[in-house]
Amino acid sequence: LAKIRNIALLAHIDAGKTTTTERMLYYSGKIAQMGEVHYGNTVTDFMELERTKGITIASAFVALPWNKHTINLVDTPGHIDFTMEVEQSLKVIDSAVIVLDASAGVEAQTFTVFNQLARRNLPALFYVNKMDRRDADFDYCVSSIENKLMVKALPLHLPLYDIGRPGHMDVVTMEQMLWSLNSRTYTITALNDSHDLYLDALNARIELVDIVSSMDDHLANIILDQGNLECIDQFELRAAIRRVTATRKAFPVICGSSFKNTGIESLLDAIIKYLPSPLQAADRHLSDIPNNILLARCFKIIHDKQRGPISLLRIYSGQLNKNQKVYNINRDKPDHVGRLLKIFADDLQEIPCETYGHFVAATGLKEIKSGDMLCASANQLKQLKAHLALKLKVSEEQISENVLGNSSVIPEPVFFCSAEPPSQRWHTELDKALMELQKEDPSLRVDYDEETGQTVLSGMGELHLEIVKEKLLTNYGIEVYLGPVQIVYKEQLLTPMKETFILRNAAGPQEFNVTVTISLHIGERKGIMSLNNSSDSADNLSRLTMKQLTALESGILSALKHGPLYSSQVANVHAVVHWVEAKKSTPEPLITAAAAQCITKILKRSGTQLMEPYMLLNINVSELHLKSVLLDLSKRRALIFDIQTVGNIKEIQCEAPLAELLGYANYLRTLTSGTGTFDMQFLSHRVMSIQDQTAVLNKHII
Repeated sequence: LAKIRNIALLAHIDAGKTTTTERMLYYSGKIAQMGEVHYGNTVTDFMELERTKGITIASAFVALPWNKHTINLVDTPGHIDFTMEVEQSLKVIDSAVIVLDASAGVEAQTFTVFNQLARRNLPALFYVNKMDRRDADFDYCVSSIENKLMVKALPLHLPLYDIGRPGHMDVVTMEQMLWSLNSRTYTITALNDSHDLYLDALNARIELVDIVSSMDDHLANIILDQGNLECIDQFELRAAIRRVTATRKAFPVICGSSFKNTGIESLLDAIIKYLPSPLQAADRHLSDIPNNILLARCFKIIHDKQRGPISLLRIYSGQLNKNQKVYNINRDKPDHVGRLLKIFADDLQEIPCETYGHFVAATGLKEIKSGDMLCASANQLKQLKAHLALKLKVSEEQISENVLGNSSVIPEPVFFCSAEPPSQRWHTELDKALMELQKEDPSLRVDYDEETGQTVLSGMGELHLEIVKEKLLTNYGIEVYLGPVQIVYKEQLLTPMKETFILRNAAGPQEFNVTVTISLHIGERKGIMSLNNSSDSADNLSRLTMKQLTALESGILSALKHGPLYSSQVANVHAVVHWVEAKKSTPEPLITAAAAQCITKILKRSGTQLMEPYMLLNINVSELHLKSVLLDLSKRRALIFDIQTVGNIKEIQCEAPLAELLGYANYLRTLTSGTGTFDMQFLSHRVMSIQDQTAVLNKHII
C-alpha cells in the first residue's frame, strides 16, 4: 500500500486535464501512442459524445506504473454541469492533482473542486499547465491560489519558459530540467554557482524551507540544530513537504506544458514524492483493517448493453472474488457479485479475484448505489464496526454514520424540461432507461407530473439535459423529445403556522379516522420532520410505530413538492408533528394522505413567495469591450464583486439571477466580436421581489 497513490485529476474546463492524463499514460509506458482531445482519440474520453464535443462528460479510471509505484488515477469532468461525477470520484481517492491554465490561474470550477476536496479533507498538488503560452504567468497562478482559495502555496519549480527554455528549475533538488521539443527527451543538470539563475533558485529554496519549517516541527528542529536554512538536504525537505501536504497545511505547486510534452515526468515524480499513500491518507483507518475482512466502496455505476449494470469499486481491505455473496452496509441488504473486471478506461477484462489496494468493476450487484460500502456478511460487519470503534475510540453508531455512511452532496438542479417518448409504446422503455441513468448520475432527477401526465427531467444545466437526451438515443435507442428548458423556481413559506386536519375514510365495513396536528416553520433542519417532545405531545407520539412515522414523513414530503403559488417545491422549511390519532390497524396510505392534506392546508393559509436560482459568473473580456459588457450586466440584475486584470484580459466576477442569463453565451460572443468567454456555477435560491415574482407568474399564466 505504501507504493500506491490514489488520485483524481481535477480542473476547470479546458485547463488541459485530459491531455495531461494522456501524457501520463504515455510516459509511464501504459500506452504506445498519445491521443489528442481535438482528434477524439484519447483513452479516458472514450464515450462517443465526449469525442464529438471535445469535453469530458464522465469520470474514467486508469492505473499506471511509475518508479516502482502504482498510480490509480480518476480523470474527472471540468464542466460545472457534471460536478456530480467529481463528487462521486472523491469518495475513493486519497488526494488530487488540480490542473490550472497558466494564463488564467484559479477559475470558477477550480473553486468548486477545491471546496469538494476541503469537505473530505483531501490534500492536493497544483499543476500549472500550458506554460508554453505567451501569456503564461506562474507567479500569478501561485498568488491566485493564495488569494482566491485562501491557502498557502509552495512553489517547488521556477519556470524557464519565459526566457526561451522549455523546462524549469526544481528548488527542492536544485536541478535544472530542460526538454527537447522534438525528441521528447529531457536533460537534468545540477545547479551550481556558475549557473546564471543559481541565486534565484537558491533564494527560492531558502524561502521554501522557511515557509515549510514554520508548519513542520520536525524540520524546524533540524534547522535549530544545524543553525541555518541552507543546510537542509533534499530528503528532509521533501519529507517535510509531504507531511504539510498530507495535513492540508500547504499545497505544492509545479509547472509544465502537457500539450508540448514538457514537465510530465516531473508531475509523475511529484505525485509519488508529495501525495499520500493509502496508509497516510485521511481515511487510512479503512486501509488498516485485518485482511480477512472485506471492505469496498462503490464510486460509479455504468450500464453496459451486454453485461447490465457495472459497479466500479475500490477495495480497501480483504479480497473480492467473482460469484461472491456480499453485504451492502448502507442498504442493510445482502447482494451478489457476478463477474469481476479489471478496469482501464472502457477496456474491461474479466479476472477471478482482486485484492486490497486495487480498483475493480463488478457485475450483478442489484441493490448498490454510488457511495455504498460492501463487506462479506452481516456478521463481518459487526467485526468491522467493533474494530473501527476500538481503533478510532468512538461508538459503533458513530462508525455507522460518519465512517461507513454514504454521504454525498447532491447539487440542486437549476433547469428542468418535459421528456416525451416517440410513441406510447416507448413509455416503459423510457422509464427503465431513466432509472438506469439516475443510478449513474444522482444529480439527474426524474419526476412524473400527475396533472400533465408528463415525465419531467431536472438537471444542472442545459448541457446536462442535452447529454441525457443524447445518451437515451445512443445507449438505449430512444429518440426523446425534450420540451423547452425552464428554470427551477422554489417557494418559501411566508408565515409559520399550525393546523389540525381530520381525515375520515370508510374502507369496507370499517371506518378509519386520522387526526393530525402539524406546524410548519421557516428554516431547514437535519430532517424535514421532527416530533414535539413537550409533555403535552410526548405520550401521544410515543405510541406511533416506525411505519406510521415513515407514512407521516412521506405525506409531508409529498405536499411540499408542489407549492400553492407556482406548483414549485417548497424549500427552507421543517415540519413539527404535535398530535396523531389513528388506530394501529389504520392503513399507512391514509396517514400519508392526512399529513399531506394538513401541510397543503397550512401552505394555502400562510401563502408562499417565489425563490429564484442565482449564479456566480466569471467573465473574461478585453479592455475594449469591458464597458459594454458591464452595461449589459447592469440590465441583467447582476451584482459586480470584482474586476481583475490578467494580462490583456479583464476578469469580471459577479452574481446574477439565472433567469437573466438564458442565451447569454451567444449574446456575449456577439457583444465582444467572438472574444468574450464566461462560466457560471449555482450559488443559491433567493427570494424574489414582488415585481419580479409578478412578472414570472403572469408569464406562467399566459
